[in-house]
Amino acid sequence: MADRKVIVTVAPSSNFQGKEANPAIPYTPEEIAEQVYGAWNAGASLAHMHARDRNGVQTNDVNVFREINAAVRDKCDIIIQDSIAPALGPNPGSAEDGLQVLDAGPEMTSIDMGISVVVVRGKTVIIEWTREFLRRAAKMMMDRGIKPEMEIFNDSHMDDALMLINEGLFTPPYSFSFVTNMHKVNQGSVAFHPKRLMGYVDLLPPQSLFSTLGVGPAQLPAALQSVLLGGNARVGFEDNIYYSRGVLAKSNAQLVERLVRCVRDLGLEVASPDEARQMLGMPKLKERTASKAA
Repeated sequence: MADRKVIVTVAPSSNFQGKEANPAIPYTPEEIAEQVYGAWNAGASLAHMHARDRNGVQTNDVNVFREINAAVRDKCDIIIQDSIAPALGPNPGSAEDGLQVLDAGPEMTSIDMGISVVVVRGKTVIIEWTREFLRRAAKMMMDRGIKPEMEIFNDSHMDDALMLINEGLFTPPYSFSFVTNMHKVNQGSVAFHPKRLMGYVDLLPPQSLFSTLGVGPAQLPAALQSVLLGGNARVGFEDNIYYSRGVLAKSNAQLVERLVRCVRDLGLEVASPDEARQMLGMPKLKERTASKAA
């Protein structure tokens, strides 16, 4: 029996590139649910979601997220983690726009731990994830019983995460996600480097879980480095649309299958959704459903 279980996250859709980059990227709730179901069958226990409207335009519309979450839940028991990042469509939203997603009923949401400056279609967009905003968002998540996952793009994000932990705005076990290799489109992000990831892991407080994602060609190296350091990993179309150099991935499941194969080749095993919930200090799905119905 494996000494530890690895939580595999799939990020099935994208806030940036769309079907013009890879026709297999899902847009509609039905397409996203089908891709998540395939990834769940392949071994993913957590799904990190962005949304698009019926025209394929990025959106923070809470009703669209509700549709996605319901469609996914009808198919499997994967952990649903919605992104509160502003939709980066033709008219990019603000940090405030993302907060409506908290009312879509996710088990988890991501929370980016500092200001980002991203370039979308040649336009520079400043996302004001200020400390004031982060404190308010963290309190809203706590009040709704939503587990936050702190996304770390650079060193100052780690410092702010530790500061908010010390303020009691996050409770253990803490969930961190290290975002790497997004630096070409995000001024606030860092390139993937094994030593950099090792440094972040060294800074983690007790009772912390972490996952790592690498954008583009760094996806698999970052995921495997994360697992080797004792953490979890994320793959999916949000971060990478290729299976190998110049070869488009056919599905999110294909990317998950490869990671799961590597995890098992290392003598480890992947966590089921309820095992992942236990690791993250979250109620089992049946308990959560019963609590909401009461």
